[in-house]
Amino acid sequence: MDAMPLTDAEFRQFQSWIYKTAGINMSPAKKALVSGRLSKRLKHYQLPSYGDYFRLITQATEAAELQIAIDLLTTNETYFFREPKHFDFLRTQVLPLAQPGQPFRLWSAASSSGEEPYSLAMTLAEGLPSNSWEIVASDISSTMLGKARCGHYAMERAEHIPKALLAKYCLKGAGSQEGTFLIERSLRSRVRFMTINLNAAMPRLGEFDVIFLRNVMIYFNMETKREVVARMLPLLKRGGYFITSHSESLNGVTESLAVVEPSIYRKP
Repeated sequence: MDAMPLTDAEFRQFQSWIYKTAGINMSPAKKALVSGRLSKRLKHYQLPSYGDYFRLITQATEAAELQIAIDLLTTNETYFFREPKHFDFLRTQVLPLAQPGQPFRLWSAASSSGEEPYSLAMTLAEGLPSNSWEIVASDISSTMLGKARCGHYAMERAEHIPKALLAKYCLKGAGSQEGTFLIERSLRSRVRFMTINLNAAMPRLGEFDVIFLRNVMIYFNMETKREVVARMLPLLKRGGYFITSHSESLNGVTESLAVVEPSIYRKP
């Protein structure tokens, strides 16, 4: 049984729900994305319409399916060492000034399937060999975090990892695991993965020297951007850095940070 096409009224239900849940502002152009990503779930339950699926996930008894729907509608493309200038800035401008004996803490606040936090972990392991350091990696998608914790990727995902770091921190799969690689265990142990919804109250995380919030604010409207950043800034140390993607800006979002260069900000 094929489901009826997603109607405009049904799309508006999902549009309103994902905004309230995750702060994501879906334009009408995303209707095809919603339809495509959820169609398999309708087939799984043999539901005749997207409205029936919406009613299913909003029932109190369907928390697991609700999380699946969130995962499907919030998962975005990522890759290792994406926007490399940020890793260069961290390596050349931030880590050399880290205080000896002080633990260095970094938050990857939209970590998806782990490529960003593991890229950061390699950078910190190289730049702070004698310092203690920790990375907190968070995402709203529990499915993505599950993949991230495993640290197991198809070999083509290694394309942007510098060869020296690939050899040092990644284990090449053999036998049944051929064509894959695994992030080395001691590096994985330095990354703490957590489910965090940036549109809800922040858990107690402590303070950070650097916060990466990249490639997620493009899905927020201005009001949501202001609210999210206002929740996060108390967790950034004075003198700490707040880094967005090159396609994002904090112009009009906050006046509490000084621009260092485009997409890189510092807390006075």
